[in-house]
Amino acid sequence: QVQLVESGGGLVEPGESLRLSCAASGTSFILYNMGWYRQAPGKQRELVARITRSLSTNYADSVKGRFTISRDNAKNTVYLQMNSLKPEDTAVYYCNAADPYNKPYWGRGTQVTVSS
Repeated sequence: QVQLVESGGGLVEPGESLRLSCAASGTSFILYNMGWYRQAPGKQRELVARITRSLSTNYADSVKGRFTISRDNAKNTVYLQMNSLKPEDTAVYYCNAADPYNKPYWGRGTQVTVSS
């Protein structure tokens, strides 16, 4: 069992940056693949970025070159650095953890709003 708590969301203007954090507790964090998903109003939840146990990463095409996912296993935390934010990045961002059996766990989400 793992508990995930996101933080770092907020309201920013286009072109600005935010860093999201997701703190995990209750598990061997190093064994988990971690990811960030987002869901905009009226849309399905979509993968934004993922980082595996072996530190391989992949990104949605829409965020490549702007977002960076990273993890600090000593702090049981995964980050999403978001630069050059656009209004279309507005969504609730969810942290996801997948255990070695691919069982998923979700945080409650953090709102990111990009607006002038």
